[in-house]
Amino acid sequence: MREMEERGQRSNGRLVLVPCPPQGHITPMLNLGSLLHSKGFSIVIAHTHFSHPHPSGFPNFTFASIPDFLPKDVLSSGDAAAITANLNTNCEGPLRQVLSDMMAQDGATESKISCVIYDSLMYCAEAAAYYVKLPSMALRTSSIGTQLIFSELPRLQKEGYFPPKDRSSKDPVPGAYPLRCKDLPLFTSDPEPMVQVIATALDIKTSSAILWNTVDCLEEQLSDQVQKQYHVPFFSLGPLHKVAPSLPTSILEEETDCLLWLDKQANDSVIYVSLGSLASMDEREFAETAWGLANSGQPFLWVVRPGSVRGSEWIELLPEGFEEAIQETGCVIRWAPQKDVLAHRAVGGFWTHCGWNSTLESISEGVPMICQPCLFDQNVNARYLCHVWRVGLELEGDLDQKEIEQAVRRLMVGEEGKEMRLRAAALKDQIKLSIRKGGSSHTAIEELVNLIISLSSDDDH
Repeated sequence: MREMEERGQRSNGRLVLVPCPPQGHITPMLNLGSLLHSKGFSIVIAHTHFSHPHPSGFPNFTFASIPDFLPKDVLSSGDAAAITANLNTNCEGPLRQVLSDMMAQDGATESKISCVIYDSLMYCAEAAAYYVKLPSMALRTSSIGTQLIFSELPRLQKEGYFPPKDRSSKDPVPGAYPLRCKDLPLFTSDPEPMVQVIATALDIKTSSAILWNTVDCLEEQLSDQVQKQYHVPFFSLGPLHKVAPSLPTSILEEETDCLLWLDKQANDSVIYVSLGSLASMDEREFAETAWGLANSGQPFLWVVRPGSVRGSEWIELLPEGFEEAIQETGCVIRWAPQKDVLAHRAVGGFWTHCGWNSTLESISEGVPMICQPCLFDQNVNARYLCHVWRVGLELEGDLDQKEIEQAVRRLMVGEEGKEMRLRAAALKDQIKLSIRKGGSSHTAIEELVNLIISLSSDDDH
């Protein structure tokens, strides 16, 4: 089998993949690269200077760096809209040059570039590919439900629903079922620049297809709705982390010793806590979380990312007496090998920020969730988890140790949690069927490969 893969590795030509810098965007793009490499394509990752994966983890990929000329003040601001807009303005010319240079070096047919696949938020890649006469495709790294609401934001702005005047309001949003006002996307500053960036990203001009890291058993009806807005085919290929050969996609270093700690715990007993690569909390929230976990009496694996607690390097601000109180029941680490953790027999729940990668990883392993969304699309994902798929439990309001303790116990040992675990197990089974031969994702992958090959063939003639 390996020999066949090696023989066929370059038979379908080269694909240039252009990821967006945040971890949540890099991971699915690398998974897609790994998947397409296994289908006979050679892979080039064209990445920005500012943030990129470690090439050492991907010996079969080629890496090309794109100068991004990001001003220091923009980079240090953390303003997602400003960073994204600057990246697209600054990277289009350098990316054209990278593509042109690669095309000039194409001596043999098998090394010819077949297609450019770009993260939707790196929309400059669509223009660069068109300029050098290469086909392109867009990868959407969020849920289809998120795109539906993003496409409605201009209307909701005009009607006065966005940004919501009351972030706690449970009033329904007209024309945006199942969302309430509190479930609308959340931005850290004035949302207008980000709304404009998203509108540009959603406006497909010359690309040949839209690829989704999602699965029909979760979003088929939504896919049918969104498909009507476009004139190009859709491919629901996910969950990409399940269909792709495993690769080390994390930018942060993972602490694998936690798996040995999990080995010592009972089945379905551990609550895994990780709020992603961007969220942060203050000292009060940190203390409330610590005591809520300790008082729940449940074993927990808690990821505290260095710098994620404002005013501290790591865990110096843990409350006095906490470590004595938890003894062997808790394990606190800097960063986890999340897919391995969620697949571990001991993990029975996941307290999550509801990023789309984490959402898919948890559902794929049949692990129900406590939902604490923080930014961007996470509110939308949390609403679908709790209200539509019913495998999530909403954590509302300011973090309070009593509420945390109750939520953990409801999920891990309560009747409600048992029912969610059954529903999550059923979704896990549906996803397994989707990625097997004849399943929706498996079929979409085969159709995508055929489309890429046909685009390249059309170009030859």
